[in-house]
Amino acid sequence: MSIKLPKWLTLPETRDVTSLDDPTVTSLHAQIIQKKPFLRRLYLDFYRQFEKALASVEGKVIVELGSGGGFIKQVIPNAITSDMLDLPTVDKVFAAENMPFEDADVDAFVMFDVFHHIADPRAFLVEAVRCLKVGGKIVMIEPANTPWGRFIYKNFHHENFAPDAEWKLKSSRPLSCANSALAWIVFRRDRKTFESQFPSLKIVSMQCHTPFRYLLSGGFTLRQLAPACAYTFVKTCEKLLSPFNSLLGMFVTIELQKTA
Repeated sequence: MSIKLPKWLTLPETRDVTSLDDPTVTSLHAQIIQKKPFLRRLYLDFYRQFEKALASVEGKVIVELGSGGGFIKQVIPNAITSDMLDLPTVDKVFAAENMPFEDADVDAFVMFDVFHHIADPRAFLVEAVRCLKVGGKIVMIEPANTPWGRFIYKNFHHENFAPDAEWKLKSSRPLSCANSALAWIVFRRDRKTFESQFPSLKIVSMQCHTPFRYLLSGGFTLRQLAPACAYTFVKTCEKLLSPFNSLLGMFVTIELQKTA
């Protein structure tokens, strides 16, 4: 159960939010990202992780799933943005389990904090394999099931964190329904099952990172907890602590590649 934080820590504009599935909340999140320097710079760093993992983006079909209030086109201008919600800021509206692309049409799918909202991850992976070219990638940044990450997500986050759960979510509500441990379940706990069911998808890497920057940004509900000028200092401290990311990381970057 989440620990209730003092009201003065919360952002005034989010106190009356009743449903995360309302598209106007996503618009509010877009405004918050741009208003909070810590959060905006973190998004930029995560988008650059995608760019680095893809090596070259020019001329490629790159699809961001669950774009929400983000701004990936500032880093990858040719990215096709998408969401399950009908948002005026995205290029395409569809569910990850049923995508409007031809077979072997996509070079890469990228997503930040999206996989753990997909109601049927097995159906999504089947679709991703269909749509990806051989050599194409799925790159996702998800909550990490490290001791520190688990403590934060279980006690201070509104989303469910259930490492013992099954793959499927019990509701199809796109934002309010989630299991933040889902990526760990599919790609770590049940890795043998994943590999047997998806032999053409190779897990290239799983790297934990970013213990503190998201916390200090306050995310979408809390005030920013550090001055904007401290971002580079905190990022440097995280780099020095990177040997302990398997214990401290709050996020994990997972890179999958279609091999056949």
